[in-house]
Amino acid sequence: MKNIKIALLQIKPCDRLDENLKKGIEYCKKAKEMRADIALFPEMWSNGYNIHDRPIDEWKAEAITADSEFVNTFGELAKDLSMAIGITLLEKNEKGLRNTLILFDRFGEKKLTYAKVHTCNFDVEQYLTPGDDFYVCTLDTATCGEINIGAMICYDREFPESARILMLKGAELILVPNACPMEINRLSQLRGRAFENMLAIATCNYPETVPDCNGNSTVFDGVAYTPELSGSRDTCILQADSKEGVYVAELDLEQLCHYRETEVHGNTYRQPQKYDALIDTKIAPPFIRNK
Repeated sequence: MKNIKIALLQIKPCDRLDENLKKGIEYCKKAKEMRADIALFPEMWSNGYNIHDRPIDEWKAEAITADSEFVNTFGELAKDLSMAIGITLLEKNEKGLRNTLILFDRFGEKKLTYAKVHTCNFDVEQYLTPGDDFYVCTLDTATCGEINIGAMICYDREFPESARILMLKGAELILVPNACPMEINRLSQLRGRAFENMLAIATCNYPETVPDCNGNSTVFDGVAYTPELSGSRDTCILQADSKEGVYVAELDLEQLCHYRETEVHGNTYRQPQKYDALIDTKIAPPFIRNK
């Protein structure tokens, strides 16, 4: 078996950037003690996604760059621990402010920078700049060799196109930082995205002690059928409770790779020549909204 260990850092943020740095380092070390290959933070860890019910200029001032000391420290830590780290931040760059995930590999190299594409423009995220695209990188792990990884962030989950594009680009695992209540319908979205694309999805949320969050971080492995079962199996291999902590799932990558080579979902039987409406930018009633 080729099992890759994914640590979900379901932890409460602090009030300042330096405190989040210190706590983030502490919990990455805990993840390594649990033999994790990858550690994933919740959404916008640099300021704890603390952008609601505050003056806009106040939280905008908390944005940091992708090459800031905060971010680079996690790159150095990834190398020191020989463990990939997915750190999240309120990013400041030349395009504006973005909701961003940066993935460092176990050598401390930056392998992926993804900015949330589907920003919540009906809410305070309307002041953020959406990302340009979805990306997939190849991550080298000591346990399982190479694995292709993509990313979505929170609200991206609600659009099937997000995971579909990542599947088409070769993703085997999607990392999903999150900051919202994970209830039955949102969990069902993740289950569906994993099932229909035959890939794994790991989501890290904040614990119940953070307003409007409830833990329930999950990993769905996307493998619905196995030879020994007459029907389908539960693809959820980890669902955390609501408490703060590090939750580790073991993803059987060999099983997933074989499943993707033999089962009927994913890209084998799609008919994209019939999907023209998916790229039509027109918005018609009842979906017209006034911002």
